[in-house]
Amino acid sequence: MSERVLLRGNDAIGEAAIRAGCDCYFGYPITPQNELTAYMARHMPELGRIFIQAESEIAAINMVYGASAAGARAMTSSSGPGISLKQEGISFLVGAELPALIVNICRGGPGLGNIAPSQADYFQACKGGGHGDYRMVVYAPATVQEAADLTVKAFDVADRYRNPVLLLGDAILGQMMEPVEIRPYAPNRPEKPWAVGGKRQGRAPNLINSLSLEEGVVEEWNWKFKAKFDAMRREEGMVEKVNTEDADLILVAYGTTSRICRAVMKRARAQGLKVGLVRPVTVWPFPYAVLRETARKTREFLVVEMSLGQMIEDVKLSVLDHAAIHFHGRPGGGIPTEGDILEIIEHVLVRRRTGTVTTRGSVIDWTIS
Repeated sequence: MSERVLLRGNDAIGEAAIRAGCDCYFGYPITPQNELTAYMARHMPELGRIFIQAESEIAAINMVYGASAAGARAMTSSSGPGISLKQEGISFLVGAELPALIVNICRGGPGLGNIAPSQADYFQACKGGGHGDYRMVVYAPATVQEAADLTVKAFDVADRYRNPVLLLGDAILGQMMEPVEIRPYAPNRPEKPWAVGGKRQGRAPNLINSLSLEEGVVEEWNWKFKAKFDAMRREEGMVEKVNTEDADLILVAYGTTSRICRAVMKRARAQGLKVGLVRPVTVWPFPYAVLRETARKTREFLVVEMSLGQMIEDVKLSVLDHAAIHFHGRPGGGIPTEGDILEIIEHVLVRRRTGTVTTRGSVIDWTIS
């Protein structure tokens, strides 16, 4: 039976990972995700599973590599600077076709920045922070319940494609507490005949690496990877649409920012302004087709992010010249407010197009294109 409990986002991710059959967790402390590491430190050993606080983020991701190569369900978590240190290992995981879950609870940057919420790791997550041609499915939950559910899903998707998966949250999601339905879950664990250590089971020993100096071999690997990534694009995209059928303006936001935009949409509708919301649940694969279709009916889009504007590039690629794209963002730990977003909507839909405006409290301008 399922149970409903009040959990912090970081704790909910940890509990969901355990119920999804996570065998090994390797991490290194960094705010604002430390509660996740602490949760795994408390509960993994009592279940007879492996928890190691590594000596560094680099060590942690390489431990994930080793555990996954042996067939275990492995995960790690960090925040922006720590994920940066893990990038080489993430590329190695993709190159060796090893499944894993990587959690990023984002903080303000660049540099060490602060411990406030941010969405400025979008490029790092979606555009390949490491070297080589590679992709990962990237989930961007908006609620603690969704963070738990997508954690479970992430392990299955990672195994399905033999590829790491990233869960992209922020300090608000990691720290806030919400009621969560913890569901019973029978881990869907496939056989892994490719794993090392098969000699114990009477199999021939396997070799796992991402290095070949023979001419053309790595290119062949890349073409095989492309087929896998194309399958991810077709099968794994997730997006939510709200009030888009009659909308004169579409808000585009993900994660925590989408919660703010949902409240703005309700306030705007109460004022008679037809506002809708498109929320990418996977920021990779990105819902290009959904936004492209929406732009055939709606001529105004407003992208809202806790950054200087990163997802807006994908929105532009989706919409192209079929609609005007406006932007409002707060970087470095700033949080967009309902009032600021509503002011932009009113300007676009009521006062119409008069140029460039800086809204109160905004760090950056929005521009009518």
